[in-house]
Amino acid sequence: MMTSTSLKILKTLVIVNIIVIFIIVIFFDIKYLYALEIGFVSSSLVMFASLAAYKRMVDVRVEHNIITFDDSKDVIDQLEDPYDLYSEDVSKEASDNLVEIAKEGRKKRKDHRSLYQILKDTKAALSVYRLGAYALLILGFLYLNRQGLLHIPTYIFALGLAPIVIVVLFLREKETQTEDTLQ
Repeated sequence: MMTSTSLKILKTLVIVNIIVIFIIVIFFDIKYLYALEIGFVSSSLVMFASLAAYKRMVDVRVEHNIITFDDSKDVIDQLEDPYDLYSEDVSKEASDNLVEIAKEGRKKRKDHRSLYQILKDTKAALSVYRLGAYALLILGFLYLNRQGLLHIPTYIFALGLAPIVIVVLFLREKETQTEDTLQ
């Protein structure tokens, strides 16, 4: 079952693909079309597989109420004071012994997750969909190279086109959502 966002992404990718095919056929050599299509399709599959895997991972985390990010400190505080040495809750007598403070900071920073939770998180990275999409990407590259149809600039352009289209769609959707909330 495809969500409305996935359907919008798919429609946009198909439209962009058709437009780029016409441009290649009209202005360039037909052998560039092979590199374009294999690169674009495999890149699109990688993007869809990644989105599906991460969506599934986030849904599972929300369902089980697993939160792995501590947003109590902003990014600048995390960079400047990673061990929380300058926080207000450090007592005066603890400030005498810097080694103890550093140890306490490390204990606070450690991630107390079980091996099972870590393996559940890697499911998104090791998803069958993603691995299959990357395998198609590699096989497509090898096929183009072996057949003498690999045109590197066209192939790299095609690999980058799908992520750019998806990012632009997400930014537009975010922009419309923020406009809707402001009104």
